[in-house]
Amino acid sequence: MAKLYFRYGTMNCGKSTVLMQVAHNYEENERKVIIVKSTIDTKADDQIESRIGIRRKVDILIHPDESFKPYYKKWKNKIACILVDEAQFLTKDQVDELWGVAKDLNIPVICYGLRTDFSSHVFPGSLRLFELADELEEIITICSCGKRAKFNARFVNGKFVQEGESILIDGSQKNVEYKPKCGYCYKKLKNVKTFKRLNINIS
Repeated sequence: MAKLYFRYGTMNCGKSTVLMQVAHNYEENERKVIIVKSTIDTKADDQIESRIGIRRKVDILIHPDESFKPYYKKWKNKIACILVDEAQFLTKDQVDELWGVAKDLNIPVICYGLRTDFSSHVFPGSLRLFELADELEEIITICSCGKRAKFNARFVNGKFVQEGESILIDGSQKNVEYKPKCGYCYKKLKNVKTFKRLNINIS
């Protein structure tokens, strides 16, 4: 029986790069894969793009209101693996359906995504993946201090922010950037921002 995998990490940990490498490995052995991403991820339009400059067109752009079920017949006995980029943007129902692909169609599904948003709250899609995935794997990157990164710090116009909508795509017109941070550095950023707002001198 095939498995549902969730490979997660912070921003800039190389999730998309790993996905494209996995796709290449399958195709090098003449095995067909399907690459999926949510329409919520507007970065690179209908492609996935790694921070080292590698790009690849996706096979399916899935809208939050769409179901994977219409694809089941096309995939059965024809696809070696389903690869999902930015899986945190999937709905809970879509994750359930991908779990069904692994169990009912016997096709491995490997999802790559973030664990939490910039405010350290778990994305609904990621939460469902943690609940259903047969195997979990953290893709590790480091904070600017050299420690293991666990959080995504959001910067707008170069300034750290704590408030705003959960989903804001980096590289947008709002000049949004995310930096991976360890717990200590992330908390330090949050505390400095809070103290400044309250006019408290912490020097």
